[in-house]
Amino acid sequence: MRHVLSLFDLSSSEIRRVLEIASDLKQQYAEGIRPASLERQVLGLLFEKPSMRTRVSFETLIRHAGGSSLFLGSDVGWGTREPIQDFIPIMTSYLDCLVIRANRHEDVVAATEYSRCPIINGLTDYCHPCQALADILTIEELLGSLENAKVTYVGDANNVAFSLALACQQLDVPMTIAAPERYQFNDDTLAQLNSVGEGNGLQQTSDLNAAVDGANIIYTDVWTSMGQEAESAQRVADLADYQVNRELMARAAVGARFLHCLPARRGEEVTGEVIDSRASAVIQQAENRLHAQKGLVVWLLTEAGGDP
Repeated sequence: MRHVLSLFDLSSSEIRRVLEIASDLKQQYAEGIRPASLERQVLGLLFEKPSMRTRVSFETLIRHAGGSSLFLGSDVGWGTREPIQDFIPIMTSYLDCLVIRANRHEDVVAATEYSRCPIINGLTDYCHPCQALADILTIEELLGSLENAKVTYVGDANNVAFSLALACQQLDVPMTIAAPERYQFNDDTLAQLNSVGEGNGLQQTSDLNAAVDGANIIYTDVWTSMGQEAESAQRVADLADYQVNRELMARAAVGARFLHCLPARRGEEVTGEVIDSRASAVIQQAENRLHAQKGLVVWLLTEAGGDP
């Protein structure tokens, strides 16, 4: 039984296969075709964190594929009413697949020890693999292929940046993190990312102008993620010079596109002028959460074999 807790759980070829399925299903969806490839299967959504895109996209995709979903919030008592070794085996015996959106990545890892069905990470403090799959699908659509992609991520090297960097490394897409040194990945994390896949290594710099030079994908995320609210004022001050604005986009490659995982804080990490511009593909990117995750769930429940 396979789980997808991070993109380390997928090989480069498996990521490509997931994206291939996603693209095919997206094309069929555009033509009004919704194959019942997951008929009568039940997807559980066990969420500790609030969600819009993750919840709605997963609930929608399973219904498109002929199955159903159960949203499982705090009322089910995960981690509070009974121990995980009792909770998870019973919960997963009712389900065909479980998506967990948790505060701590360690809790999702622990859940796999007792699970009776595949588990997908819907977001943790460590990574966000589903977002990265949607990001890569979007980049491929925008540029026609990944061959000439050059990605620059501006701002805090957080869980979203981690998964995007890992996807880029596995698929040989050059990526640079542009952030003050204290907001870059540490040496251990950088070594972990650069140990896999086909890429030539993630680059990091505090020189924002150098980072965006030649980049055709400019990506950012909020400066203060969920759980970091107490650090907000300091983060805003530290990252003020790393805003994605019209001037920064002009320094990138001609025709460069803007991505953001959303929700955005307009006026902080990105200006409204950029996010509403023709360069912005954030709506397409958000829509692709549905299609990329559909590809992942279909692959996981119908094709996935042994270890990657």
